[in-house]
Amino acid sequence: MYVSNYRRLTGALFITGAILVNIPYALLVGHFDYPDVLRRPAEMILERFAAGGPDLIVQWLAFAWVGLPLLIAIALLPRALERQESAAVSAGTVFGIVGGVVQMIGLLRWVFVVPVLVRLYTDPGTSEAGRQAVAVTFQTLHQFGGVLLGEHLGQMFTILWMGLISAELLRRPGRSAWLGWAGIAAALVYLAAQAELLATVLPGMPEVPAAGLAGSLLWLGWMLWLGLSLLRQSADAAPRPVRLAGATR
Repeated sequence: MYVSNYRRLTGALFITGAILVNIPYALLVGHFDYPDVLRRPAEMILERFAAGGPDLIVQWLAFAWVGLPLLIAIALLPRALERQESAAVSAGTVFGIVGGVVQMIGLLRWVFVVPVLVRLYTDPGTSEAGRQAVAVTFQTLHQFGGVLLGEHLGQMFTILWMGLISAELLRRPGRSAWLGWAGIAAALVYLAAQAELLATVLPGMPEVPAAGLAGSLLWLGWMLWLGLSLLRQSADAAPRPVRLAGATR
């Protein structure tokens, strides 16, 4: 496959993935008060999830899998950039794929694990002591699968990917440098969101307000810009038809 074709495919996948992710995200914001609900007490989260019904489970399933085009794009990006032999780009690609997979695992807990706990919690036959045990179990799972895996490891690997790819873009002349600086800025904002995660175990930890939301939006916006840039480069590299002298229109 020619480099221009790789660029076209990779760019299209970045654009498609960045757009698709926003659809279930918007649904979860409206139906589940996401992401603010993540920091609520366990009992409140379980009750809100139960009220969402099967539709909420489907939204979480979609949220996990619509990121697949982004994973494929991350894997193809070194060839699209013609940097297959770059150690930094290769390492960044591994980080990006691992970050995406870890975030998918964290999201899929809402599909295959949380509903089981919610059924136990809302079962009329469950005693009060049983409900408390379910709430503790959920909180442990929430901290491990959500904060540790999905948010901390998933975001940190994604930040490393953004940083290494952006550093490569900064080495290129023209508009790629602007894209590189934008990626560095987005990565730094996303990194600031880690303070919120540490605050879950270190009370009083200074936080940057809305850093998590801003970081995720900047990350998606940067990938959209990256996709558009690759499509433009592919179009610029396409052969132009040669007009013969004296040819009529």
